[in-house]
Amino acid sequence: MPDPLLPFTTKPLATDCEELAPDTSEIRVLCRTTRGSTAHGTLPPGAVALAIVHRTVDEIWYVLSGRAEIWRRQGDREEVIDAGPGTSLTIPVGTHFQFRTVGDEPFRFVMFTMPPWPGDEEAVRVPDHWPVEATGR
Repeated sequence: MPDPLLPFTTKPLATDCEELAPDTSEIRVLCRTTRGSTAHGTLPPGAVALAIVHRTVDEIWYVLSGRAEIWRRQGDREEVIDAGPGTSLTIPVGTHFQFRTVGDEPFRFVMFTMPPWPGDEEAVRVPDHWPVEATGR
């Protein structure tokens, strides 16, 4: 049975960061429904995000600009990929992950989260793949 009719939502991309993600990337909140949410993420040049794992959500990322190395681990399976514009990747629930920018351009991406992002308690800190220096952010 379909969801009851919900109002249409339209939201422009915020000019400034609206919040910091648990991994320390800059977040601009986009639209959400009862089944999923979206956000725009930015990691500045030279930055390394904190390593985390999600408790209940899956994410799909789509890279808009910049480059990053992204580490993902599920049990014994582990990989580091190079992600640039046009790259799409998944972060299934329970996957440990961390990312860092490569080059002089910010890493910008869109996150699709299913079910919708429930709040910061969703993310649990895990040991870093790359060392993280205090950035003062």
